[in-house]
Amino acid sequence: MTYKGYDAVVQFDEDAGVFTGEVINTRDVITFQGKSVTELKRAFKDSVDDYLAFCASRNEKPDKPFAGSFIVRMSPKLHRRITAEARRQGKSVNAYVIERLKPETTTARR
Repeated sequence: MTYKGYDAVVQFDEDAGVFTGEVINTRDVITFQGKSVTELKRAFKDSVDDYLAFCASRNEKPDKPFAGSFIVRMSPKLHRRITAEARRQGKSVNAYVIERLKPETTTARR
């Protein structure tokens, strides 16, 4: 489910008979629940709207769904290998990693 750029995942709690959801593309915690799909969807939108209103009331910027950067920890050996391959291809490590992580387009991946 997506609303205003916020994505959510949903699970069904069979014992309680309720759907529970959580926004997954922000560091802040936004949760919601409902007993029907209609109720769940409404609760999701209400929770996002409440979060945005809460941030506005505090003059804080809401955590946007991803800023476009992340830190990856890896072994020095892997780091060295990635850097060497990027240089062989005449690319920065950033450009090399982005290219490798993008979904396949018309070219086959090695």
